[in-house]
Amino acid sequence: MTDSRAQGMEPVPPPDHDEAHGGALGGRLNWLRAAVLGANDGVVSTAGLVVGVAGANASSGELLTAGLAGLLAGSLSMAAGEYVSVSTQRDAEQAALAQERRELRLTPEAELAELTGLYQAKGLDPELARQVAVQLTAHDALAAHAETELGIDPDALTNPWHAAWASFAAFTVGALLPLLAIVLPPPTHRVWITVVAVLAALVVTGWASARLGGAAPRRAVLRNVVGGGLAMAVTYAVGVLLGASTG
Repeated sequence: MTDSRAQGMEPVPPPDHDEAHGGALGGRLNWLRAAVLGANDGVVSTAGLVVGVAGANASSGELLTAGLAGLLAGSLSMAAGEYVSVSTQRDAEQAALAQERRELRLTPEAELAELTGLYQAKGLDPELARQVAVQLTAHDALAAHAETELGIDPDALTNPWHAAWASFAAFTVGALLPLLAIVLPPPTHRVWITVVAVLAALVVTGWASARLGGAAPRRAVLRNVVGGGLAMAVTYAVGVLLGASTG
């Protein structure tokens, strides 16, 4: 028998689907982290706004107006900022890929030698590095150089519109919680209900962001809760002072 078991070796299992598509998995995790952080921003900024307005003894209608204005301004700002940021990154990646295409067309041998050197720097011996570079160049030269030299997947460039809509949606979802918490309860309880709801939401977003990033959740949760609580305390105090001075 000449199979692997006859030679005392276990057969090699097929690659795991998630491992074989690690780049896609990493991209999905980045999107999830961005969504969690966007929702967190929506919670904190809107909570600070409505709690501050509530401190000035505003009516439910005034709170709703202020909260909706803050929600729309924040979500649109997040979407525009994310669109500009991702567009700039995408433009830079496309320019780098265009430069790589030119170099592959004009100086293919030099590019092959460069790719070989990059694989040697990763730990392959010169002969094996050359074989790998030749085979990958024959398969897809641009993809090989883009991944190894530039750290870019030419087929998975981030879409700025997707990023903008994701940021808009995440911020909006986060902002709705403090807005509803401040508007729906009776005036005598709305501030404390909002504070409790917001702090609970910050515990969840802090835990989720830490888990997605592979970090210990305790510090992230504490940081989130303290930051959000401080923001609400400051804006509420400012609202109370302004309400007293203008009342």
